[in-house]
Amino acid sequence: MFKKFSQLGRAFMLPIAILPAAGLLLGLGGALTNKSALLAYPFLDQTWLQTILSVMSFAGNAVFANIALIFAIGIAVGLAEGDKGTAGLAGGVAFLVYTATISGLLEMFAAKGATIDTGVVGSIVVGGTVAFLHNRYRKIELPQFLGFFGGSRFIPIVSSFAAIALGAFFYMIWPPIQDVLIMAGKEIAHMGSFGSFLYGFLLRLTGAVGLHHTIYPMFWYTSLGGTEVVAGHTISGAQNIFFAQLADPNHTGLFTYGTRFFAGRFATMMFGIPAACLAMYRAIPKANRKKNGGLYFSGALTSFLTGITEPVEYTFLFVAPWLYVIHAFLDGCSFFVADILNIRIGNSFSGGLIDFLLFGVLQGEAKTNWLKVIPVGIVWALVYYFVFSFAIRKFKVAIPGMEDDIVADAAAMPKATGKKSTLNDEAQIIIEALGGDANIETVAACATRLRVAVTDGKLVDQAPIKQLGATAVFEVNGGIQAVFGGKADLLSQEINQILGRDD
Repeated sequence: MFKKFSQLGRAFMLPIAILPAAGLLLGLGGALTNKSALLAYPFLDQTWLQTILSVMSFAGNAVFANIALIFAIGIAVGLAEGDKGTAGLAGGVAFLVYTATISGLLEMFAAKGATIDTGVVGSIVVGGTVAFLHNRYRKIELPQFLGFFGGSRFIPIVSSFAAIALGAFFYMIWPPIQDVLIMAGKEIAHMGSFGSFLYGFLLRLTGAVGLHHTIYPMFWYTSLGGTEVVAGHTISGAQNIFFAQLADPNHTGLFTYGTRFFAGRFATMMFGIPAACLAMYRAIPKANRKKNGGLYFSGALTSFLTGITEPVEYTFLFVAPWLYVIHAFLDGCSFFVADILNIRIGNSFSGGLIDFLLFGVLQGEAKTNWLKVIPVGIVWALVYYFVFSFAIRKFKVAIPGMEDDIVADAAAMPKATGKKSTLNDEAQIIIEALGGDANIETVAACATRLRVAVTDGKLVDQAPIKQLGATAVFEVNGGIQAVFGGKADLLSQEINQILGRDD
């Protein structure tokens, strides 16, 4: 079960990776074409410039308006075992058939104005069904007179018929489920700031094993994240609502309350994590600081700019899990504070400086209360610095640089030839360390982690993988995960190509 959820989390990363670029277009376009911006900055009121900015806004909004379709395609591609292009096409066709089936049934049998929005749940079901059919039947042989429709051509066809069945099924079962989700969203809203704390705390805890990708989409893209009317349209899901308001030139006042599922990130990722890095750097012996300083500096900078925190978190997660729980608690508190202060900053992907500028500063104080992040962030930096300094020094946490074990591990490795290794060389080393082709079931990557499912975990040798620069290597049920940062996806592609699994 853990492996299945992990695979689903990986599949989510492909469509989610599109969101920052779309958010950039929509954020800039929306911020610089509204009436307030034109009044404040008259030089923006140029026909050619406003045309460009408006097109940017429309282009970005197109992605978010079709996010469910994009997720269905991404999940089908992510879960396919081969011939991923066919899986993606089938996923797109199946989702269109699925939504058309529901729309047709609503038009024929439901009360006027009735709507069904299955959101990311529908995407998961359709994309997962397509992937199942694809993996099972992509090499099917049909009778000779139907031979043209065999193999990969069979997948879009059978997926379309399956989508009709799924559409009819969801037409019957989803209205009460949708009502329950709306009620649950209202209950979470009634929990107020404490609900925001729970969301942030649990999201960070599940992030330790990469399962957070299966949690937050439920709040971002379904009624759990709220339902509001924007520009005459009923929108469900916190991020959907936020970007609909961002694209609405007539929207005034603070952004949706659903931004509480984003706003708490900024204090932790821009201030807390960098401060923790400083605390860890100062806690290690002075003799080891020069050698390990780059690790902590790059981790702090990555968190500050992009909101990606894994490179830092894995420096202490496995040597002091209790410290990670404290970190998760503080992150939950950050969501709590952002909620009670009415900070209304959305995001496209994470809570770094880029999203803070795009969806906070550029949108204006009246819509976001972004100025409040600064004093909160300063307090958070102090809290993180002193908590991590005390914990590491008091309990002698074996973070990188605290001891000389890494040096000893390096000495035990084969000596370098002096020739700079290529991506192919590193991939070959990883394959051998994983027990060879026969022991490797699947290889994929998320934002920072190389995720591998293996047949026998006892055949995996972690030392060579760490030697290649992995911040952390840890076992999960049925495989391992290695934190390589942004290089993880490149290694995943290279390994799959070597193993002949890149089709």
